[in-house]
Amino acid sequence: MHFEWKGVFPAITTQFGEDDRLDMSMFEKNLSAQLEAGIHGVILGGTLGESSTLAKEEKEALIRFTRERVGGRLPVILNIAEGATRAAIAEAQWAEQLGVDGLMLLPPMRYRADDRETVQFFRQIAQAVSLPIMIYNNPVDYRIMVTLEMFDQLADCENIQAVKDSTRDVTNVTRMINRFGDRYRILCGVDPIALESLLMGASGWVGGLVNAFPRETLLLYHLACAGKTKQALELHRWFLPLLELDLSPKLVQYIKLAAAVKGIGAEYVRAPRLPLIGEERAQILALIQDAIAKEPSWMHDLQELRKASNRPVLNQ
Repeated sequence: MHFEWKGVFPAITTQFGEDDRLDMSMFEKNLSAQLEAGIHGVILGGTLGESSTLAKEEKEALIRFTRERVGGRLPVILNIAEGATRAAIAEAQWAEQLGVDGLMLLPPMRYRADDRETVQFFRQIAQAVSLPIMIYNNPVDYRIMVTLEMFDQLADCENIQAVKDSTRDVTNVTRMINRFGDRYRILCGVDPIALESLLMGASGWVGGLVNAFPRETLLLYHLACAGKTKQALELHRWFLPLLELDLSPKLVQYIKLAAAVKGIGAEYVRAPRLPLIGEERAQILALIQDAIAKEPSWMHDLQELRKASNRPVLNQ
């Protein structure tokens, strides 16, 4: 399907049961809440999706289920995180055969590739498929910075269309736009600076807390798009303590706990991750409950903001 890298794309959580098996019923409940809020696409198998712990048949089950559930209305994106170029190409081609609509692509895992090696890694994968690709630029967690010069070298790869910018440097949005214009779509990959990134010209947001607070996330996005800066700032100031949960090494546990509190997810994670316990769980739970209690009373249905936004969303 043709789609634009624009809007809110949740890095959706993978839901497990107490038996450590996929819980497709809870996955559907979480996905349905996000669809109802008006998300623009779904990213499977990201960090929040606990990709490194998923077997291939589990990824296939998630892809098939999600494609059937969204019914061609929204793009379904698969994250590729492999250490070997050959393995990444094989997974990308397999995903294309299964009918995914696009790929999110990390640099090589484990080995710290240099700039030349990283560019070649991206190029070979892009040449092996026809799918649109979003490069995941996260030097903080994955140690490889995809620089402006590297994006310049990849500009002739037409299906490399977007970047998930998790550099933590909001000025990078302006640098990308100044250098490349609209050649690459820029989606913020760090929840706490999503508003700043959107105001600087980012076209979208790969969200984490959207898994627990879909309505609030979409509202913030539409306020920014509609130029309603005063309301966006008020909402962002309320939302920030929750959004900062996305920065923790335990973001999966924290966001899953928040989704459980909201009734649209479960706390179960897959080892080596373990569910939160004791004082740590009590502190995160208190933060979530306090935020819910203080949610701004003026928040309302998104329909008016959808109409006002100069970046329209797909109808659900």
